[in-house]
Amino acid sequence: MRFYLKIVLLLVSLPVFSQEKQIESPFVKVDSLYREDQFYFGVTYNRLQKIPAGMSQNGLSTTIHLGFLRDMPINKSRTFAIAAGFGFAYNKYHQNLVVSEIDGTMNYEVVPAGSYATNKLEEVFMEFPLEIRWRNSTPESHQFWRIYSGFKLSCLLYSKTKYDGLGQIYTVINNPDFNKLQYGPYLAMGWNTWNLQLYYGLNSIFKSGEINQQRIEMKTFNMGLMFYIL
Repeated sequence: MRFYLKIVLLLVSLPVFSQEKQIESPFVKVDSLYREDQFYFGVTYNRLQKIPAGMSQNGLSTTIHLGFLRDMPINKSRTFAIAAGFGFAYNKYHQNLVVSEIDGTMNYEVVPAGSYATNKLEEVFMEFPLEIRWRNSTPESHQFWRIYSGFKLSCLLYSKTKYDGLGQIYTVINNPDFNKLQYGPYLAMGWNTWNLQLYYGLNSIFKSGEINQQRIEMKTFNMGLMFYIL
């Protein structure tokens, strides 16, 4: 009788031992083929370059960026990569260059700063960035140093200039003198989510347009913060 009782107790105990053995040996899989596919969000300050004589900026001129980049590693340790993407940008410039339209002709005039209530330029772009990436990330950690250098093509979707001052209001939508395509190099560098970005426009904001019989050749330089989100 005791012999049979020992056999029953042994059979009951075996599943318990087997279950405990499975719990004590967990397996954690590491993704060695990870990508840094990322959404980006940025806020930059815009500084106009090569402005006409007498022109100046006033107030805070900013750009807001939002988009997505596809990461494509090019070495085994995945510290180097190429990334391509698309996004949108909203630009705003406060300055004293007045734009008006008379009988289908665009006119440009520099007025004294402070002599008006509002004078601004707003633009909406679709952006296509292409960049070479270096980072010291690992499969176990996504907090790392990065240096991203790239080139960006921007397609103008919408523009608006508005002047309100001295009893006059001028509003021009989609000025035909603006360049539809703008492009230039950029550099982003930093730690984890926080990164400094610099961008310099290689071509002019205007494809045509003159003031005092001189062609307007304004370019833009942007500096600010870029945030990358997995």
